[in-house]
Amino acid sequence: MDLDAYVAVHRPEWVRLGRLVDKAGRPRRMAPDELDELVELYQRTATHLSVIRSRSYDTTLVDDLTNLVARGRAAVGGAPDPGWHVVGRFFAVTFPVAVYERRWWAVATALGSLLVALAVGLWVVHDAEVQANLRAPDAVADLCRHDFASYYTENPASSFASQVWTNNAWVAAQAVVSGVLLGLPTLLVMLLNALNLGVVGGYMSSCGESGQFFGLILPHGLLELTVVFVAGGVGLRLGWTIIAPGPRRRVEALAAEGRAAVAITMGMALVLAASGLIEAFVTPSGLPTAIRIGIGAVAFGGFIAYVRLYGGRAAAAGETGDIDTGRGGADLLPVA
Repeated sequence: MDLDAYVAVHRPEWVRLGRLVDKAGRPRRMAPDELDELVELYQRTATHLSVIRSRSYDTTLVDDLTNLVARGRAAVGGAPDPGWHVVGRFFAVTFPVAVYERRWWAVATALGSLLVALAVGLWVVHDAEVQANLRAPDAVADLCRHDFASYYTENPASSFASQVWTNNAWVAAQAVVSGVLLGLPTLLVMLLNALNLGVVGGYMSSCGESGQFFGLILPHGLLELTVVFVAGGVGLRLGWTIIAPGPRRRVEALAAEGRAAVAITMGMALVLAASGLIEAFVTPSGLPTAIRIGIGAVAFGGFIAYVRLYGGRAAAAGETGDIDTGRGGADLLPVA
C-alpha cells in the first residue's frame, strides 16, 4: 500500500472531522445530518489510525490522528473532551454563568456586609467608650500614624501578593464550603469580615485619616471584596438549597448547587490572584491616589462586565454553571 497516497486520500476526512468535533462543543447548533456525519467520520478515522499505526513510523502523524480520534470519541460518546477548549469553556461559560445565576445573592450579601461595616464604623467614630474598650489609645495612634499604611509595604511585593492571595482564597473557600451547614457559618464569616472593616475604618476616621483609609482600601478592595461577597452569596444559597430544594429531591439539588460552587471557587481563586497583585504592587505604590483607585475601578468594572456579558449570554442559552456536563440532567426526575 502506498501510505502517502492513503494519507492524501483521507486527509480531507480528518480535516472535516476536526471541524465537526470543534462544532460539537455546542451540539445544539449542529444539524442532524452533521451529527450523523460526525459519528461516521469518527468511525472511519479510527480505522485509518489503526492502519497507519501498523504501517507508518511517522510519529507526528500517528500522534495527531490519535488526538483527533480521542476528541472524536469524546464528542460522540459524551465523555469530557481533553482539548484546551474545555478550559476555554470554563472561563467563557461555566464560571461566569455560575456567578451570574447567583448575582442577587451576592448583591444581598454585599449590601448587608457594607451596612454592618458602615454601622460599626459610625459607632466607633461617635462613641468614645467603644473606642477606648476595643483598642488602647496608643494602639489607635500607631494604627493611624503608620501601622495601617506599613501593612502594605513591610514585606516584599511578590511574597506579600502570595500571602494576600492565600488569605483571601481561604476566607472565600470558608464562606462557600460552610454553606452546607445551612449557611450559618457563612453568615459568621461575612459578619467578622464586615466588623473588621468597620472597626478599622472607624478608627482611621476618628483620627482624621479616612482619606488614607479609602485611598489604600479601594484600589484592591473593590475587586477583592466583590469576590468575597460572591463567595458569601454562594455559601448562603448553598445553605438555602438544603432548606428549600425546589422541585428536585434535596440530595439532587444540593449536588447540583455544590458542583456549581466548585466551579465558582476555582474561578474566584484566579480573580483573587489578580486582586492580590493589585494590593501588592498598586496599593502601596507612589502613584497618585486617583490613579490607584482608577486601576481598582477598572479591574472591578472588568469583572462585572465579564460576568454580565458571558454569564448573561450563557444563562440565556440554558447553561447553569454545573460542571457535571456529562449528565445533562437526564437522570433527574421531578418530584412533587
